[in-house]
Amino acid sequence: VQLQASGGGLVQAGGSLRLSCAASGSITSSLNMGWFRQAPGKEREYVATISWSGSSTNVADSVQGRLTISRANAKNMIYLEMNSLKPEDTAVYYCAAAHVWDPPFRYGMDYWGKGTQVTVSS
Repeated sequence: VQLQASGGGLVQAGGSLRLSCAASGSITSSLNMGWFRQAPGKEREYVATISWSGSSTNVADSVQGRLTISRANAKNMIYLEMNSLKPEDTAVYYCAAAHVWDPPFRYGMDYWGKGTQVTVSS
């Protein structure tokens, strides 16, 4: 399984971004997928996950109401819509996948992609 995140960039506070993650491999449609982030000097933080069918989502309290996760299985893609961005949202965002649905995935995920940088200026 390979995961490729994209869509990061520089945005002003209050702005929006949409991250995408393309998954490739034979079992991608059966994987639960999601997003984590890591800010400089901080530990990796859980952001949101979506079940393999798309019927369940889980979003961290810290971003609830501002960040929305979705997926398009036909395209082997997941997305993270980020609105009302704040400087504290600045981080590298990682796409990840797991076989078992267990949010907030305190024990990690089975597959990780390279991150995409999101920078929110004040």
